[in-house]
Amino acid sequence: MVAFSMLLQLAFAGGLLTNYNQSAQYIRMLSRNAALEIDAVFYNPAGLVKMEDGWHFAFYSQTIFQTRDIDTQFPTLNSGHYEGETTIPVFPDVYAVYKKNNWAYSLGIGPVGGGGTAKFPSGIPTLEIPFSLIPGQLAALGQIDPSLAVTGYDLDMSLEASSTFWGIQLGASYAVNDQFSFYGGLRLMPSTNKYDGAIRNIQLQAGGQMVNAATWLTGASGQVDGLAGQASAGAEIMYGTANTMQPVIDAGYGTATLADLEAGGVIDAATRAQVEGGLQLIGLPQEQIDAMNVLQVQGTYSAAGDELTATSTLLSGTAQTLAGTASQLGDKEVKTKQKGMGFTPIIGFNYSPNDDWTLALKYEFETKLTLENETDVDDMGLFPDGAESSNDIPAILAAGVGYRGLDWLEAQVSFNMYFDKGVDYGNNIRYATLGQQVHRDIESNYTELSLGLQFNVSDNFAFSVGGMRSENGVSPEYQSDFSYSNSSYTLGGGIMWKITDKLTFDAGIINTFYEDDTVTFTHAGIGSYDETYAKTTISMAAGISYSIF
Repeated sequence: MVAFSMLLQLAFAGGLLTNYNQSAQYIRMLSRNAALEIDAVFYNPAGLVKMEDGWHFAFYSQTIFQTRDIDTQFPTLNSGHYEGETTIPVFPDVYAVYKKNNWAYSLGIGPVGGGGTAKFPSGIPTLEIPFSLIPGQLAALGQIDPSLAVTGYDLDMSLEASSTFWGIQLGASYAVNDQFSFYGGLRLMPSTNKYDGAIRNIQLQAGGQMVNAATWLTGASGQVDGLAGQASAGAEIMYGTANTMQPVIDAGYGTATLADLEAGGVIDAATRAQVEGGLQLIGLPQEQIDAMNVLQVQGTYSAAGDELTATSTLLSGTAQTLAGTASQLGDKEVKTKQKGMGFTPIIGFNYSPNDDWTLALKYEFETKLTLENETDVDDMGLFPDGAESSNDIPAILAAGVGYRGLDWLEAQVSFNMYFDKGVDYGNNIRYATLGQQVHRDIESNYTELSLGLQFNVSDNFAFSVGGMRSENGVSPEYQSDFSYSNSSYTLGGGIMWKITDKLTFDAGIINTFYEDDTVTFTHAGIGSYDETYAKTTISMAAGISYSIF
C-alpha cells in the first residue's frame, strides 16, 4: 500500500519525496542554503535576522514540465513503451517576514511534495502484464478446437495521479549577536493524493478478429462445456460397448475374433459392424481390428471410455475457468482520494563571521504522515475505503556556505542529505503482483551537492548560473513503474532585477538530465527481462519580492 500511495508523488528538485525548488532564486542558482534574502524562510531561516527591519513579502511561481518514459522487454506485451507526462502551469510559493532588532518572524507556504498531476494515457506495464498473458494461458483452446485459438489481445488503459503536499511553515529566528543566530519552526503538511484509473474495452484476437474478451470467453466456455458433454456421452457409449463384450467373454469366447463370433453365430453381422465402427472412430485400422480378440476389443473400449471421461473432466474444468476469467475481464475503474496531515519540526543555525562569509545549517525532522482512503470506486481492490497507509517524509540535513566578498560576485555551495534509510518505503508492487514480498530497500541516503554563482552586472541587475549533482541511493528492489528514482545532473540560470530599493524581480530556468536506470525482473514462466526508467524535467520560475522598511 505504501508503494501505491507514492505512485507519481512528484518530486521535482529534491529527494525521493521532497520538492526543494521553492523560489525563483533557487531556480536561477540551484544553491540557496546560505541565502540571506527572503527565500531564506525555506532555505536558511536562521539567516533572516540579516534582513533589514520591517516587513518583507515575496510571491514566486514556477511552470514545470516533466516526462516519464518506461521501456520494458516483457515479451507478451503489445508495446513495451509507456509515456507519462506532467504539466504544472502554476507552482506557487509565498513568503512573509517581519524583522525587528534581533528577532525575525516568518511564514512560508508552498508545495513541499507533489504539486501536479501525472498522466499515463496508456497505463503502466504492471497493470497490463496480466492481460498480455491471457493468449498464452488460452493456447490449449486451439488444440481443443482450432476455431477457439487466441492469438492476441488489446485494451484501453489510462492512469492519472495527482499529489499535493502543502507546507505551511511558521517560525522565529533570533540573533544572539552579530555572528550567531538560531531558528525554530514547525511546518504543517496537509496532504492529498488522487488516483483516477480505468481499464476498458478488453479484447482478444480470435478467429482473425478482435472480439470483446468477456463476451467471447463466455461463449467459448459454453462451447467447451458442450464438448465436455459430448465426451461424457462418448465415454458412456464406450463403457456400454465394453460391457456388452462381457457375456461373450464369460461364455468362453475371450480369445475369439469378431469374425469368429459372427461365423459361429454368437453375434450377427450388424453387431459386428457396430463394434468395428466404434473401433474405427477410436482410430484403429481395419487390419488391426481384424486381428483383435474379444478381450482386446473390450480393453480398447474401456480405455477409450477412460480417456473420454478424463477429457470430459478437463473440458468441464476449462469451461469453468473460462467463465471465471470472463467475469474478471469487464471494464474496471479506480477513483479514490487519500488525505492526511503531517508535522515537521525545523531547526536552523547561521554563522556569519563577517560580511563576506555565511555558514548555515538546517535540520528538518522526519515527518510522520498517514493517509486515509476516501474511495468512490475500486474495481481493482487497490484502495479499500477507510484504509490507512504510511507516507512518511524523510528528515533532511541542509548545509550551505556563502561568499559575498566581491562586489561583482556572490557564490554559494549547498549540500543536502535526505535520510531515506530511516523511512519504511514498503514492498515493491511489481513483485507483489507475482506473489512475492520484496522490500523497497535503500542502500544509501539521497544526497545533493550544488554550486551557484551570481554575477552582479550593476547595483540593480545580476545574472546567475548553477549546477547540481543528485544521487538517489536506492536499490534495484526499490524501483518499479509505480515509483522510481533516477540520479541526475541539473543546470540552471537566470536574472535578478532590482526595480527599486523595495521591489525585486527574479526569474530563472533549470533543466534536469536524469540517468536512465535499468532493472532486471524475473517472471515465472517467462524468465528474466529488463525494464528501463527515464525522466526529464524543465522548470521555469519568476516572481517578485517587496519590502516595507
